[in-house]
Amino acid sequence: MRHQLSFACEGAALAASLDDAAGTTGLLIVSGGNEIRSGAHRGMAMLAARIAGAGHPVFRFDRRGIGDSEGANGGFESSGPDIGAAIAAFREAAPHVTRIIGFGNCDAASALLLHQPLALDGLIVANPWTYDGEAEEADEPALPPAAAIRARYLSRLKDPKSLLRLLKGEVDFRKLFRGLSALKTSPAPAAPDSLAARIDHAVAELGPPATILLATGDRTAQAFIESCPSALNRLPVERLASASHSFAGDDGTWLAERILAVLE
Repeated sequence: MRHQLSFACEGAALAASLDDAAGTTGLLIVSGGNEIRSGAHRGMAMLAARIAGAGHPVFRFDRRGIGDSEGANGGFESSGPDIGAAIAAFREAAPHVTRIIGFGNCDAASALLLHQPLALDGLIVANPWTYDGEAEEADEPALPPAAAIRARYLSRLKDPKSLLRLLKGEVDFRKLFRGLSALKTSPAPAAPDSLAARIDHAVAELGPPATILLATGDRTAQAFIESCPSALNRLPVERLASASHSFAGDDGTWLAERILAVLE
């Protein structure tokens, strides 16, 4: 059963939803960007219902200044108090829960990694945002990372239709050579004060166990792969061959299965 409730965070009343279930391991969903707790196209609400249906309570909330919550929106980098208050509210609303796993996509994943220590028993972070600036400023970076360019051209070189277009002279060779040059370009190391470097450091200092989920065709995921290679060596990674940043449609089944595998 779904309940609507509110809790306090630094003097502001935050709106939340609890999908109750009997299990003692619960899922805390942190929303990314400026999305409300239901998520894009109600994706997080549907995910919550699915996880609760499998026996695990799920808590979602609107951070300060978003949706039905009071206060000023300070972005994901200032959301540590919101997440901490949500954890406490989850435990109060579902006192039978003994373990809480945090899940976030995009800059919500970055927030979970950056805001430590947190009273969480594990993390599931999907397509972490590594570009400096807020994720809501652009769904995708104006310029794709070199990893995205490499993936695109390698895919085209393996496609018989693309090779046929090349033989017919239907390909812009200037664009082709620019793309091929990216295949040989090594990514520059992240600046020490960049978001990517801080996330890499946060992963190195991480206390609770964590799992990374990546939609390999998504630019944000590709940028994370390129910018935070050491994080990929430290944590288990699950990859989905998809360009869906929010795991829409059938990809939602894959996402739910990976979350349930951690919860159970």
